[in-house]
Amino acid sequence: MQFGVFSVSDITRDPVSGETPSEAERIDAIVQIAEKAEEVGLDVFAIGEHHNPPFFSSAPTTLLAHIAAKTKRLIVSTATTLITTNDPVRIAEEYAMLQHLAKGRMDLMLGRGNTAPVYPWFGQDIRQSLPLALENYNLLHRLWREDVVDWEGKFRTPLQGFTSTPRPLDDVPPFVWHGSIRTPEIAEQAAYYGDGFFANNIFWPKEHYMRLIKFYRQRYAHYGHGTEKQAVVGLGGQAYIAKRSQDAIKEFRPYFNEAPVYGHGPRMEDFMEQTPLSVGSPQEVIDKTLTFREHFGDYQRQMFLMDHAGLPLKTVLNQLDLLGEEVVPVLRKEIESRQDPETAKPPTHALRVTEKYGDQPARQPRPNANRGDNVTGGSPYQDNK
Repeated sequence: MQFGVFSVSDITRDPVSGETPSEAERIDAIVQIAEKAEEVGLDVFAIGEHHNPPFFSSAPTTLLAHIAAKTKRLIVSTATTLITTNDPVRIAEEYAMLQHLAKGRMDLMLGRGNTAPVYPWFGQDIRQSLPLALENYNLLHRLWREDVVDWEGKFRTPLQGFTSTPRPLDDVPPFVWHGSIRTPEIAEQAAYYGDGFFANNIFWPKEHYMRLIKFYRQRYAHYGHGTEKQAVVGLGGQAYIAKRSQDAIKEFRPYFNEAPVYGHGPRMEDFMEQTPLSVGSPQEVIDKTLTFREHFGDYQRQMFLMDHAGLPLKTVLNQLDLLGEEVVPVLRKEIESRQDPETAKPPTHALRVTEKYGDQPARQPRPNANRGDNVTGGSPYQDNK
């Protein structure tokens, strides 16, 4: 099981101090949060993509490349990359470059996004969001697996003899999660390609995600990628931790009440009961997180939102200490003891390289001016000179 934290990159007024951080302060803070995540033993850090205030993460590959350079083992990822308003050619190029710079310590989550105005800003029609997502990913999938691509679709200009550069590290494309909070067609897409399905189950009752994940597992097996138990599932959640439960509830309440997403809505206690939000002692967060496996089956990645709603950096770093030192070690032990042996391992670049090449050296594409596709051919088991 991989454990990590993700951020939606919001810049929100602290309802306790009354202060609102600047963009510069929040960008610096998110780098510190990622470094802290590695320090306390977490596996993954992910950042969302937004192109409107009050969010700052409009260039996730730039930010993640910087974080990768400042860490040694942390997997960097997205939550999410917009497959609808980004050109799939640019996604192929930018994330392959990030894969090289991070030495394979990266993957990405694709999603349609939930901000309607972003579509016309990038020349797209939100009414076409689903077919746009399906077509764009079909092209992205090919660009990372075929040295030369001829392609024609509905939403962008055709490609003739196109080679996306750089080619993926070790000729192994980055692992892709498909993120969805409501749409079975995205679960179908993830299953069709044998990719991961990430259910960011923060705001909805578990029954909704149980249906989506069950559907994804069934379709994953239908397409011949493995058994339902071998499907690759990730979950999101939010936690606020204190040594004592009553302190956690008291400290987090003003942030919950003013949160830009769910503030001024249901009571925090009702939200805790109906959704995966965990506010309490380390043991209470452990107990609630363990119920996710009971509801959704064994899964490969658990991500926590820890810096939302104006929480100050010092508080977030203290939260990560508690998460990494008192919560995650227990969860690792408990989940490992309960996990079905048929469950797939969490996806990593090293694992996928081994699956493709065994004990043979990986193929490293090289430019070749004498070929139209600009990439060397030959056996994938030869180190071309």
